[in-house]
Amino acid sequence: MIYHHNIDMEDRDASIEEVRRAVSESIEKNRELYKLLEEYDRGEYMKQSLSHEKVRDDIKSLNINSDKFKPTVKLQELRPGVIIKGPNWSEPVEINYIEYVNSYIHLIGKTTLTGQHIDQYIDLSELEDISLNIIKTDFTCEPWKAFASLETKRYRFASLYDPLLAVNTSKIDPLPHQIEAVYGYILKLPRIRFLIADDPGAGKTIMAGLIIKELKLRNLVKRILIVVPGHLKDQWRRELKDRFDESFVVIDRGLLRDHYGENVWEVYNQIITSMDFTKREDILPSLSSSKFDLIIVDEAHKMSAAVYGDKVEKTDRYKLGEVLSKITTHLLFLTATPHKGDPENFRLFIDLLEPGFFANTDMLNQSIINKDNPLFIRRMKEDLKNFNGEPLFLPRHVKTITFRLSEDEKRLYNDLSRYVSEQYNKAMNNEKKRGVAFALVILQRRLA
Repeated sequence: MIYHHNIDMEDRDASIEEVRRAVSESIEKNRELYKLLEEYDRGEYMKQSLSHEKVRDDIKSLNINSDKFKPTVKLQELRPGVIIKGPNWSEPVEINYIEYVNSYIHLIGKTTLTGQHIDQYIDLSELEDISLNIIKTDFTCEPWKAFASLETKRYRFASLYDPLLAVNTSKIDPLPHQIEAVYGYILKLPRIRFLIADDPGAGKTIMAGLIIKELKLRNLVKRILIVVPGHLKDQWRRELKDRFDESFVVIDRGLLRDHYGENVWEVYNQIITSMDFTKREDILPSLSSSKFDLIIVDEAHKMSAAVYGDKVEKTDRYKLGEVLSKITTHLLFLTATPHKGDPENFRLFIDLLEPGFFANTDMLNQSIINKDNPLFIRRMKEDLKNFNGEPLFLPRHVKTITFRLSEDEKRLYNDLSRYVSEQYNKAMNNEKKRGVAFALVILQRRLA
C-alpha cells in the first residue's frame, strides 16, 4: 500500500488504463514513477525551472506513453481540509483523510451542509468529474460594500457577545426595571407568553420595543403584529420609528380597500392595527388565516370575559384575543390595570396567554402570593427606581385648598354650570351629539 495525496490524471486524453497497466507490471518500476510524480508535486521541477517536457522525458524512460500522460495539479491539491464536489455526492465534501491505493483513491470526509460521514473508494477514471469547491476573490469590490458585508457578519453574532444589544442599537436610556423585565424575565423564556402589568409611566412601550429589537437581531421573529386602541396607533408607530428605527404599517379600513382581493395581513411583515377594527366579523376571518411570529397587545385588559353561573360570557374583544393566541408563536400583553377585582375574570384573561395554565382561581392566587407566577410581572410606581436607587416618582401628598370666589367669578361659574346642565341633557338624548356632552363637561372643568 502506497500513501499519496497529490496525484492527478485529469486530462481526458490521458490513457489512465495505460498508466494502470504500467503500475501493475512492475512495482519496482512504478516506485520510480511515484518518486518522479512526488518530486513534481513538491515543486522540485519548478525549483529547477524545468518544463513539463522534462517530466515527460523522465516518465518516458520508464516506458510509459508520455504523449498521453500529462501531469496536472488537480490531485495535487487534494489534501485534508480541502472541499470538493462531484456527482458522487449531493453536496460538497470536506476531506479529512485521503489515501492512494493501487488504482483507487480512498477518501474519508464529511458533507459540509448535513455533516454526513463519507468513506469511499473512488476509481481514478472518475477523477475527471470531481472539482474543487473554491471561492474565488478578485478584490474588485467597492470598499464600502466589503465593509457592509463584514458588518453584516459581525451583527449576526453580536447577540452572543453583547447581552444588551438592543439597548446599544436604539435611541433610548433604559431604566433598571425595564432591563429587568426584558432581559431578566421575558427573553429567558423559550416561548414568550407574558403580561407586563406595571403601573402607568413605567415605559411599557420601551420594553415592547426592546423585545422586538432583540428577537429580530437574533433572527427569531420576522412577522410582527401590534394591536392597540385606535387612538394609540400613530403614537406606537412614531415611538417605534424614532426610538428603535422600526417601520410599521398601520392597517385600517382605507388600506384594506387598497388591497381588495388579497389578504392584507399577509402583505406586510410589521403591522399596527386597532383592536376594535380587528374584532369585526368581516375582518377577523382574514386575520385568523394568517400567522405571526410575535403579537403585542396594548391595553390588553380590554379583552375581557365574565362568568355568570356556569356560563362564560365572552366579549368580541375576548374572542379576538383567542384568535391572536392561536396565530402566533410569541404573545405579549401590556396593561396597567390587569385586575378588575374579579378573580375569575383575571384567570380568563391569563388564559389567553396560556390556555389551561391555571385550572382555577385558587391556583392563580397561590402563585401570586408565592411570587412565582411565570406569566406576568407587576411593579408599582413606589417600587421603581433609577440606577442610583432614587425613586422615579416622588411621593404624592393630597391636600384640599380652600379659596373664595368673587361675586363676578361666582356668577360666571353658576351661569356656565346651568348652561352645561341644559345642553348636556339635550346632547345625551341625541346619539349623534354625545361628543358634545363630553366637550361640555371638559369646558366646566377647565373653568374650575
